[in-house]
Amino acid sequence: MGARSSDILCDDIFGVSPIRVQKSGNLEGMHVRKNSLRDNWDDEHGYYKYHLGEVLDGHYRITAGSGKGVFSTVVQAKDLKAGENDPEVAIKIICNEKERYKSGKREVSVLEKLSSADREDKRHCVRFISSFMYRDHLCLVLESLHMNLREVIKKFGRDIGLKLTAVRTYSKQLFIALKHLKDCSILHCDIKPDNILVNGSRNMLKLCDFGSALPAGINDITPILVSRFYRAPEIILGLPYDHSLDMWSVGCCLYELYTGKILFPGGTNNGMLWLHMELKGPFPKKMLRKGAFTTQHFDQDLNFHATDENLVKKAVNKVCMNVKPSGVGPKISSFPGEDPKMLSRFKDLLEKIFVLDPQKRLTVSQALSHPFITGK
Repeated sequence: MGARSSDILCDDIFGVSPIRVQKSGNLEGMHVRKNSLRDNWDDEHGYYKYHLGEVLDGHYRITAGSGKGVFSTVVQAKDLKAGENDPEVAIKIICNEKERYKSGKREVSVLEKLSSADREDKRHCVRFISSFMYRDHLCLVLESLHMNLREVIKKFGRDIGLKLTAVRTYSKQLFIALKHLKDCSILHCDIKPDNILVNGSRNMLKLCDFGSALPAGINDITPILVSRFYRAPEIILGLPYDHSLDMWSVGCCLYELYTGKILFPGGTNNGMLWLHMELKGPFPKKMLRKGAFTTQHFDQDLNFHATDENLVKKAVNKVCMNVKPSGVGPKISSFPGEDPKMLSRFKDLLEKIFVLDPQKRLTVSQALSHPFITGK
């Protein structure tokens, strides 16, 4: 595209099928089950080898494949017992492996909690329908949505981004989802464009894939929680974390929606911390002293020590803590037709989200009342 989408929420711009969905009848890349022997149900990694037209649990006929995740396969299916309800569903088939099964059961528990607290389906988290076992695989039945935000960016905003009014609409819906998570005391722990789905008319999004979700207050300190580009600094440093880690991830998604680019494309955790400091300046020393993994990235005087290969090549060997931050503003360009006041508010929103200290980061309540969202 030579220009930014004039209105990303209009149907006429989205006239093609999502990239990831494989149409019914197209068997290319599909696993076709030739007989019913148990050994042929799974591949060597425990993924279920489904085929088009197969009926799961006597209830759901597979119509298309939607892709493969780290621990599951997702298919589109028709609910044969739907009656007057929407017959289209998505089914997440968890890998046939003990730990993956346990993880899947935890995800079911999270989805049930979120759904029971949102009977009217207004909180922008994917709607959970049911779960069942099929040939030793746990299957999660979810509402069927059109495409994820990664595909939206790739299709309609690569290196350009989406119109700011669309970003504002999506922002508000994401903040509503975050508030629902907070109300339910759940941390998503893997928010990224891939885990945010949009409906067919592209005017509504929902947060999905709760396979990494945790109850708030359960702080297993690990430096690999959340996909790296969307990982908050407190995770990398080994600090306790709460709902603010999801807010950081949402901020990364919003920047990506508007610019079409990843804000923190670090190759390692060490590289990520350097990018965080380039944007927002040095970490508070009080924060560094409490980090379980601080010594992996900072010396005893709390000077940053580069171990990332790219940083070492750039001679960012040992940098004192007087890093001058660039801030978010200079990274966000103004495009013809954008409201300067709205753009200024968007920059302000992101600056308040990307606060290194999670205790001072923008809360979800503050985000929902921010002028960028309210227009006031």
